Amino acid sequence: MKIINNQIIRFVIVGALNTAIYYLLYLIFIHLIKLDYLISHILAFILSMIGSFFMNTHFTYKTKPTLKKFLQFPLTYVVNISVTTGSVYILVDLLGWDKNISPLVASLIAIPFTFIVSKKILVRKANDTYTGPDVKQRMHREDTSFND
Repeated sequence: MKIINNQIIRFVIVGALNTAIYYLLYLIFIHLIKLDYLISHILAFILSMIGSFFMNTHFTYKTKPTLKKFLQFPLTYVVNISVTTGSVYILVDLLGWDKNISPLVASLIAIPFTFIVSKKILVRKANDTYTGPDVKQRMHREDTSFND
């Protein structure tokens, strides 16, 4: 299968998968572990953010996943967690929406903000993004230590 060249399409695919992971974790925390919905949201958000870093570096932007970028990546989510948490609160507490559906709506609201900021953090220079069939070989050769 040909690798999708459009970053926006790849970002949407990663975002959909990441949202599914987030939502599954959220439901586990809220229903099985019986945590408060906001605590469940924050825990699921943090865990899915780690997965998002690796999916976005490898698949979306085809860039090296360095320790420096990993440590900076949470900065991309400052806006995202603010938008989603504020949205979840408004939807559940102020508008009376279902606490099981509200996180999905909140995630959709935050997508454009996350794309812009994550691209700025993860793709800093032209030679940082790989294209072509030898992506894995170049990534391994140039950055086996996960350091920047």
